[in-house]
Amino acid sequence: MAEILIGTSGYYYDDWKGTFYPESLPKKEYLAFYADNFNIIELNFTYYKLPEAQQISRMMETSGNLLFIVKAYKGITHEITDLSIKNILPRFLGGISPLYEKGRLETLLIQFPLSFHYTDKNRVYLRELLEAIAPFPTCIEFRNKEWLKQSVYEGLKRLSAGFVCVDEPELPGLIPPVAIATSKAGYIRFHGRNKKNWYGTDSTSRYDYLYSEEELNGWMPAIRNIANETEKLYIFFNNHAKSQAVTNARMLINLLK
Repeated sequence: MAEILIGTSGYYYDDWKGTFYPESLPKKEYLAFYADNFNIIELNFTYYKLPEAQQISRMMETSGNLLFIVKAYKGITHEITDLSIKNILPRFLGGISPLYEKGRLETLLIQFPLSFHYTDKNRVYLRELLEAIAPFPTCIEFRNKEWLKQSVYEGLKRLSAGFVCVDEPELPGLIPPVAIATSKAGYIRFHGRNKKNWYGTDSTSRYDYLYSEEELNGWMPAIRNIANETEKLYIFFNNHAKSQAVTNARMLINLLK
């Protein structure tokens, strides 16, 4: 049975003050406060900006024994060019290297957009990317259901890359709920089911959703199946609006006791 680690996707949100963070808490102390409540964090600012080693080192110093998962920079996943692997990837890996060197990096989260279709070109890119990232551990999140193929799962297994299962709205083209493990690490991300605001809004509106206990209980068979096939299972809540991710993370922790 896998060790199950539960946290939230990001932590630096203004609307968490007063609901999760105390009103008087300075922003520079957010991460330390988070580390007092959870043992793992999914960093997502690294998607928007290439991380710097000094910044990452400072975060490590103020977060106790907190473990980290780092989301890949958009220039590697969403804005792919001929320089993505040759130039951008080394800069990204260099920035997060302190986490890897100190044993506090659990895995990299490589999340591709809906527009990343199952094509020969994209399959080659994915293989070359994973080969270039090694020995950093990786987990892959697809948004396009074209990638739900046994050949893809086998390819990820050969490259020791995990598959990220998702809970998201039932919309054309998106990945439905599945229970798949392709490495020693299992991974589930809860994005919310806000179908109405999924497209054409900002990220706060898109992820404005609170799971009920009944909805989370519906995932229990899949959680148990993945946990039985892996050594670690990462579960993150990305429904960050109004600190609902914190509420649901705590709810799931209690359900699993």
